[in-house]
Amino acid sequence: MQNKRYSGYKSFEYLEPGLDYKPFKLAKELGRVPSRGVEVTPEQEERVRRIFEQNLIISLHDHCFVAPENLAEFFEFRRQGRDWTGYEGLSVSGLDCVFDNLMNGTAMITSRGGWKWDDIIYDLGMRLSDIAHQDMVVLATTTEDIVRAKHNGRVAFVVSLEGAAMIENELDRLDILYGLGVRCLGIAYSEGNQLGGGLREPNDGGLTVFGRQAVRRMNKLGIAIDISHSGDRTSMDTIEVSEKPVFITHAGARALWNSNRLKPDEVIKACAAKGGVIGIEAAPHTTITQKNPRHTIDSFMEHFEYCVELVGIDHVAFGPDVLFGDHVGLHHTLSEALSIAASRGKLEYPRVEWVDGLENPAEAFPNIVRWLVKHGYSDEDIAKAVGGNVMRVLKEAWYK
Repeated sequence: MQNKRYSGYKSFEYLEPGLDYKPFKLAKELGRVPSRGVEVTPEQEERVRRIFEQNLIISLHDHCFVAPENLAEFFEFRRQGRDWTGYEGLSVSGLDCVFDNLMNGTAMITSRGGWKWDDIIYDLGMRLSDIAHQDMVVLATTTEDIVRAKHNGRVAFVVSLEGAAMIENELDRLDILYGLGVRCLGIAYSEGNQLGGGLREPNDGGLTVFGRQAVRRMNKLGIAIDISHSGDRTSMDTIEVSEKPVFITHAGARALWNSNRLKPDEVIKACAAKGGVIGIEAAPHTTITQKNPRHTIDSFMEHFEYCVELVGIDHVAFGPDVLFGDHVGLHHTLSEALSIAASRGKLEYPRVEWVDGLENPAEAFPNIVRWLVKHGYSDEDIAKAVGGNVMRVLKEAWYK
């Protein structure tokens, strides 16, 4: 892997802790737990290095922030509105581009409910202010920005949001989000909103009339559309109404594990038929299977291989949805806020403390590529899955 041009910068170091903001002890970015790498031969590792060097590496969905070490402080931490970006971890991740989803519905700066317009704007501005004070991570709003970032040894940061509840019934807020740099937006998170149904809703009524207007506006603006957390009917409606291909940025195959958090074959196939891409997700206890109920890189890659068999290598990518810190602990802390139990149902599975091989953004793609090399995938197919497929969709979905 090529390390990026990292100077050692830590978030908000241009400010004085204790005076300008309340400091929290943060989790270690690297080596927090003994997560195991995928074992390959020296010859295979050299091939992995070459793949990273010669191809765009794009994560379709992650949260590259650093969580506090003590998760009992998490809500107070969130109230401050400052997310620390894991620059050190990103510098060794091999990523050329990351679709980062900020605080999302956990931006509870003014409201405990989350997803409020003021909170989303506050979160976005604060994060980009920090990014503007360093030079390894760069805001990306065009496909050329992504290509340029790789060429310059930097990481392109694509601002994404998992649900559109914050636009309420105001279509022009989509234009404002675009103007502020947002380039990927989900229709609904787990809860339904003015646009359509989320995956926790027992009755998904599909896209509303306003939702259809919003899809068309996003097409015109050049905002990529995400249906990862949308209900099945809303997902199908979105694919049908959108003139551009859409993303399932982070999910897996429900055929392998019967959870609403994963997508049924019909949605995956419809997405691919319109030129879209599904990114395989690795957040704890999501992409598990009957064969591999203990969540590791092997169960994660079982979902990848199933989707490749279902719709072809041209329509599958990776959106690991990982972060720096105790992700399993965060899910316990945020279970109600993120509707985790409601979206996963009552399936029984062995709990893990972390997803072995995919614990954080620093190790996810290196291990994904090692796994693909080890299992006989060609350089051409790997290049598609780790970045090429995403770029193809962006060239259609984005304005430029």
